[in-house]
Amino acid sequence: MVARSSWRGSISFGLVNIPIKLYTATNKREFVFNQLCQNGHRIRYKKWCPEEEREVPYSEIKKGYEVTKNNYIVFEKEELDKIRLKTTRTIDIKEFIEYEELDPTFIDDSYYVATDSKSGNEKPYVLLVKILNDNNLVAIGKVILKDKESLVALRPYQRGLVMHILNYLDEIKPVDEIPEMGDKKVKLDAQEMSLGKLLVEKYRKKEFDIGEYSDTYVQELRKLIDAKSKGKRFVSSAAKEALPTKDLLQALKASIETKKK
Repeated sequence: MVARSSWRGSISFGLVNIPIKLYTATNKREFVFNQLCQNGHRIRYKKWCPEEEREVPYSEIKKGYEVTKNNYIVFEKEELDKIRLKTTRTIDIKEFIEYEELDPTFIDDSYYVATDSKSGNEKPYVLLVKILNDNNLVAIGKVILKDKESLVALRPYQRGLVMHILNYLDEIKPVDEIPEMGDKKVKLDAQEMSLGKLLVEKYRKKEFDIGEYSDTYVQELRKLIDAKSKGKRFVSSAAKEALPTKDLLQALKASIETKKK
């Protein structure tokens, strides 16, 4: 099936303008569960006011921001429309950075970026891809998508470009909020380090092939749906949960022996 673009616009840096189209780079999960009552009827949700004990029609619903518990600032649609950003249909490149500087933690979503064939000139697109590829660079820019100003990264990918929607810094939870990360009081002895490196080497591969991996839950779910639709009994083959490691040295030795076999 031919993919359909989700957005049409351009990439702009300096006086160079590159007409492009965006395509979603990921497929959503194909299994969607509906909530049913005990008799198998699909449940419907209503906008309900518990104070007035009535259903509220869409025309009466307003947006509110909670400043203190149960105390809201109410906004009219017109007030929010005034500060809504104007859609420019342009990915405005702000800077170029080394690829290694792009921390994967900041990546939120991804899109394929294709040249817009209607422009009749693919040279600017090809030029940008080649420069990024040859110099191991990533372009950082801003674009307005779905009424939201997004920070994005453009990088070469296979035959063209991929665009990553990035989280802003204040959207990333500080590591300091997780006290259990990196306990510096724990000491490792030389044998544990040596066996740990040896075990890692046993699992190491020169090239990463993501095609070797699949979602075990989705596979089991497909089997379960197929069995239930045919009135058959289903026995799951999913792996059991591993127990926490108590003796690190013994676990490393046993793991190496198992990998050898």
